[in-house]
Amino acid sequence: MQLTLDQLYRSMRGLDMARAKQYLEPLNAALAEFQLETPLEVAHFLAQLAHESTDLKHWQEIWGPTKAQLRYEGRKDLGNTQPGDGYLFRGRGPIQTTGRANYTRVANKLKLDCVNHPELLTTPEHGFRAAALFWRDNGCKEYALKDDVLAVSQLVNCGRGGMARGIIPNGLADRKAKLLKAKQALGIG
Repeated sequence: MQLTLDQLYRSMRGLDMARAKQYLEPLNAALAEFQLETPLEVAHFLAQLAHESTDLKHWQEIWGPTKAQLRYEGRKDLGNTQPGDGYLFRGRGPIQTTGRANYTRVANKLKLDCVNHPELLTTPEHGFRAAALFWRDNGCKEYALKDDVLAVSQLVNCGRGGMARGIIPNGLADRKAKLLKAKQALGIG
């Protein structure tokens, strides 16, 4: 599916037209490359990106550091094994890729040196590709096509482990509201 400028602009309350124009081509390229093909799936994808990046405003995690962010340091499940990894591999891109292991996965699969240059994920071209790669590799399509916003949100925010444990994802109400907005923009009843 290819989004129109109007659909992208209307899908996110906080997205202005100038940024929508800037993001349309790289977003559509990522949708095509990773075969996000139906309006329902694309609506779910846009809703998750909108939540994670505050309507595509924040392409890098705002660093306090908060108590939660301080816990990134030394987290082996994120691959953060070297001093400073927590900060260096903080969330970036519209889906907030986080942790050395995830940056390494993106680097290998997209042939992109984002381990040595993490800032690459803050660019629309690479950030949208990394987000669509995450979407594909984590099985989000299956749940998006079932219109299961809880499951999609769990995969994005909690991972499969959190999903299996029934963890309620951060910002679920906002994710639902953003999904409704994206569905309206794409003409889904």
